[in-house]
Amino acid sequence: MKFITKTSLLFLYLFIFNYQTIAQIPIDNASFEGPSDDATMPTGWHDCRDGTTPDILPGPWGVIKEAYDGDTYLGLITRENGTWESIEQRLRSPMKEGECYSFSLRLAYSKKYAGYNLPLKLRIWGCGTKCSRDQLLAESKFVKHTDWRKYDFDFFPKKDINYIIIEAHFADGVYISYKGNILLDDLSPIKRCDRADFIVNDKIMRN
Repeated sequence: MKFITKTSLLFLYLFIFNYQTIAQIPIDNASFEGPSDDATMPTGWHDCRDGTTPDILPGPWGVIKEAYDGDTYLGLITRENGTWESIEQRLRSPMKEGECYSFSLRLAYSKKYAGYNLPLKLRIWGCGTKCSRDQLLAESKFVKHTDWRKYDFDFFPKKDINYIIIEAHFADGVYISYKGNILLDDLSPIKRCDRADFIVNDKIMRN
């Protein structure tokens, strides 16, 4: 019987650690931590649209809901003039064309948000270059609950993705612009997933 040496265990540990590191892409400031303030871009993120003035909550605009993870979270709004807010981040490593990736985050909505009081949905875009919005990777259902709920998504990039955009958007089937809000917290790393699982989940979502 052969015994596993300490050196062998060390190499095994390093292999597993490196595999797990390669198999996921961390998100910077994934819980939107920072001083609570209105019209403030969270550290690690930037804007791609004029008029994007996200809020770090709770505190501003009468929003007092507690964070799910950490001390703060993000609020995005839409407006009656048809504009909406979004944030973008460059990924530490790209999502590769033809691969499957999984991702999750917590979403909620606030009944009181300085008049921006209607619920919205969330969209996630993949970009090859900054702000290019090349592929709509995923979108949530209409988020009209005030408690934090986990949303899981699968991504299947049609080209290499170097940036992601997360944006608030109006509900499906509504043909007038309105003042709404959506709250975000606890973004997961982007992880490699099994392609077969993606195909099964995609069929379920389409039915």
